[in-house]
Amino acid sequence: MYRSIVALCALLGLAAGPCLADIPIPNPPNIDATAYILVDYHTGKVLAAKNAMEELPMASLTKLMTTYIVFEELASGKLKLDDPVTISEHAWRQGGSRTFVQVGTQVPVRSLVLGMVVQSGNDATVALAERIAGTEDAFVQMMNATAQRLGLTHTHYVDATGLPQPGHYTTARDLALLTAALIRDFPQYYHYFSVKQFEYNHILQQNRNGLLNTDPGVDGLKTGHTDAAGYCLVASQHRHGMRLISVVLGGQTFTGRESSSAALLNYGFSFYDTRLVAKARAPLATATVWKAQNPSVPVGIDRDLYVTIPRDDDNALKTSVQLAPQLMGPLTPQSTIGQLVVSDRGKTIATEPLHPLVADGAGSWWRNLVDTVRLWLS
Repeated sequence: MYRSIVALCALLGLAAGPCLADIPIPNPPNIDATAYILVDYHTGKVLAAKNAMEELPMASLTKLMTTYIVFEELASGKLKLDDPVTISEHAWRQGGSRTFVQVGTQVPVRSLVLGMVVQSGNDATVALAERIAGTEDAFVQMMNATAQRLGLTHTHYVDATGLPQPGHYTTARDLALLTAALIRDFPQYYHYFSVKQFEYNHILQQNRNGLLNTDPGVDGLKTGHTDAAGYCLVASQHRHGMRLISVVLGGQTFTGRESSSAALLNYGFSFYDTRLVAKARAPLATATVWKAQNPSVPVGIDRDLYVTIPRDDDNALKTSVQLAPQLMGPLTPQSTIGQLVVSDRGKTIATEPLHPLVADGAGSWWRNLVDTVRLWLS
């Protein structure tokens, strides 16, 4: 729709930016769910939300945290995909969704990860938890500690699988944060969430996330359902450099959670855009430095800076480099010497600290003397 408006503005001889500025972005779609949130992955900007901070049951979305810890163990080398895991009776007896691993057998970690992520197997999940922490109870302690570390302030786990229990809850906002952490911290393992089917013990099971088959660019993440939690789905989709995360909790039907998630994602991609404003470590300006080895240094930011803006509104985007006055050496790449400011129609929408891209040591006695005189005369 916005592209049509741009074309109309051109026909009328109007600049697209001012023309678009007068047209409000439509309200989000009407979602039949207890809570939801739609977030831009790169910026964390919330594009749509309802009851996003309400503490609710999460069903098998619990396994996103279990998976995070498993991926953390794999990334650190404490766990390997080919490591055999002995299936305990406790794991084998798990109810609900199952991978159908047999008690006393040894199953590779890779198969258990697929069983947990694709089939939502509670038996595979508990087997992994026991392999990492010894017992499921000890693993749950790791889950809650990790939740605190990631800033999931309204999440508490009682088990590793999501079977209904008192005191086991999360929020749509916390699930979006956890999803962003999974994508950011473990790109080497994220592909497991896009596996569409998995066979174990001669049983072929399909991934319950139907969006993997119907919406191009959707590459995860997880479904969940219990009577208490309703139908839940955390999804992520990537289009043209923009990634969105949607969380739907308390949906009414199996298909409804998919249509609700698709509606949210389509809404975000239709009316918003993600722009890479500046790349990490790219020179953005040159700063004058007094009493240093070098009289000037290039400056930049430590991480890629993205902003979320209304689609086709990038003509109004402005950046400015604001450096601290009278910078004194020595400086290190960790020194904060100003900020990069991004504005849209005069309103600041993002800032990022500026740092020297190279170290600039203390100047000689002669440099110090000359600069002292120059500063005194200025």
